[in-house]
Amino acid sequence: MSARRITRTRLFAATTVALAALSLTACEGDELTGSPAPESSTSESADGNSARPAGGAKGDKASTGSTGNDNASGSGSGSGSDAGSGADEGSGGSDSDVPDECSASDVRITAANAPRPINHLLLTATNTGSKTCALPPYPAARFGEAQSVPPVAESSKPQSLTTLAPGKSGYAGVRLSSGDGSGENGYDTNTLTIPFEDGSIATVKLPSGGVYVDTALTVTYWQTDASNALEY
Repeated sequence: MSARRITRTRLFAATTVALAALSLTACEGDELTGSPAPESSTSESADGNSARPAGGAKGDKASTGSTGNDNASGSGSGSGSDAGSGADEGSGGSDSDVPDECSASDVRITAANAPRPINHLLLTATNTGSKTCALPPYPAARFGEAQSVPPVAESSKPQSLTTLAPGKSGYAGVRLSSGDGSGENGYDTNTLTIPFEDGSIATVKLPSGGVYVDTALTVTYWQTDASNALEY
């Protein structure tokens, strides 16, 4: 090899070494002086907050979904409250406390002469059924072949209908005739029937020998006390 080629080879090698040294020095200089590195996907934004990761939007949606579930729970609770309120309103306005009307099959009616006043009958209606029932306002008594019912003494009207629990009784008074003979169209009879509002009819046995009635015939409203039935 010639001396000239040897010299070039050494010069090239020296130059390569020098360039490598300069490059290493430059890198070390950057690290020592704190020169900033290129921005990455996790660098801070202009307002000083770290940039959201790529999955940040999905995270927000998940949070919103959780709030929606809370709202749904609240709605379910409200629905339960409404259902309870509806149940309470339903309980209100029941007709189960209103007794049925009495029927001739539920009530036994007897008639007895009253010791006083004279010319009066005492009617006793006893509930022989198993349920409480309400009597008609007054006995629409028909004596014999009478074509009409007697008038009722309005002064005897109670505040409410007389109701009978099983085994209990109600009372009504009947003025058969005038005590001074002022009555007209009098007649004797051995039969008495009393209709009920459901269409049934009770046949009442009269005292032995029957009764005498005239135009003074009057009945009272059904009462809960026998003495009240004979005051009119």
